[in-house]
Amino acid sequence: MKEILDINELKHYKHIHMIGIGGISMSGIAEILKNWGFTVTGYDATPSEITEKLISHGIPVTYDNDLSNLHTADIVVYTAAIKPDNPWLVESRNMNIPTIERKDFLGIITNSYINTIGISGTHGKTTTTSMVSLCFLEEGLDPTIQVGAILKQLDGNYRVGNSNNLIIESCEYAESFLKFHLKSAIILNIDNDHLDYFKTFENIKKAFIKYVEKLPANGFLVLNADDKSCLELISHTKSNCITYGIENKEADYIAQNITFDKNGFATFDVYKKNDFYGTISLSVAGIHNVSNALSCIALCDSYNISYVSIKKALLNFTGANRRLEYIGTCNGASVYDDYGHHPTEIEATTNAINKKDFNESWVIFQPHTYSRTKNHLNDFAKVLSRFDNIIVTDIYAAREINTFGISSEDLANKIIELGKKAIYIPDFKKISEYIKANVHENDIVLTLGAGTVVNISKMLVE
Repeated sequence: MKEILDINELKHYKHIHMIGIGGISMSGIAEILKNWGFTVTGYDATPSEITEKLISHGIPVTYDNDLSNLHTADIVVYTAAIKPDNPWLVESRNMNIPTIERKDFLGIITNSYINTIGISGTHGKTTTTSMVSLCFLEEGLDPTIQVGAILKQLDGNYRVGNSNNLIIESCEYAESFLKFHLKSAIILNIDNDHLDYFKTFENIKKAFIKYVEKLPANGFLVLNADDKSCLELISHTKSNCITYGIENKEADYIAQNITFDKNGFATFDVYKKNDFYGTISLSVAGIHNVSNALSCIALCDSYNISYVSIKKALLNFTGANRRLEYIGTCNGASVYDDYGHHPTEIEATTNAINKKDFNESWVIFQPHTYSRTKNHLNDFAKVLSRFDNIIVTDIYAAREINTFGISSEDLANKIIELGKKAIYIPDFKKISEYIKANVHENDIVLTLGAGTVVNISKMLVE
């Protein structure tokens, strides 16, 4: 189809149909479009809280192959997960209805706001997007928000505002973030992930170079000064660069005098260009969240958001869904769930847990994708070995088939080689039964992974 460049060209399409509308990003796009006056309909494979919310807001969603909504559509938006033989996609092309993939369409949305802010990096995007969003809300700036998880302050994963401020997660996978038109950006870190697409770490860094080259001269680029690869981006952008760090004392914004309470929540002093800025307290655990908060402070202060608003918003942020989220108790043990699926993320989560008071730690880990498991097998084994009790369940395949000759038993055996006991249990019910039979009061239990492992935490606290 002819490339759509902005909202004015998009207005030629009155009825927009969305395949996979229940996705985290797609649902937010649907609400933005409806707010702009478009007729929006959608299809998804299964009902969910997200689709039910869309329906309650006047966006019809179907779950079967009744294609009637399609017949009046002017354009069809679909997610990358939709296969070419999907009946909705096949029919729309048979009818010569223009089709466009989500990342390209979201690029159009970002081009429709004067002030689009993207939060990217291999780890921490959802948490930092949430922090920035709450600061903008606290200041009364009425932002539109797209975040990659449920945030209780939004009662969902998105918010539609009526200002020129759009705050979004900006994912590097398949270089989708290069489709976005941003004024400002935060880059939290650049790590060795998504090698099924990028193949090498150098290719990942090249993608981020292309990303920052697109930023305008009147925008801000906030970079992690503790990450060497982030600092290398300074020479590739014309935007205003701002740095933050914990270890790198040359950064523009630094954290000092960091202390943790019994929950692992930090209080710290922020210095801006060596001058005292203020004291910040968090309600999320771990040193990595001090770093995330610093990036938020650097960005929001650059947008002249007051210290009072930033301080209050960060204190009120208790975490996004599945980010070291407290689920409940089992036999008097605290049960948490976390989305971490890369060794660096797991290390950060482990460090956060170790700031809490508990007796023994339990982890149930579900590896995410065969390629990631194979590429990082040794690192997964090392970081999981920091738990007292380790259970590994089957790999969540996501977009892959197992052409890599890898299994969760390989990971369990690698942990055993390091001198720690690890158990491979494929069945979720049996895992739940095993935990209930062995966990004790004041222990801590973590379900870990980006797939369906969250269901085990729910089984434990029922």
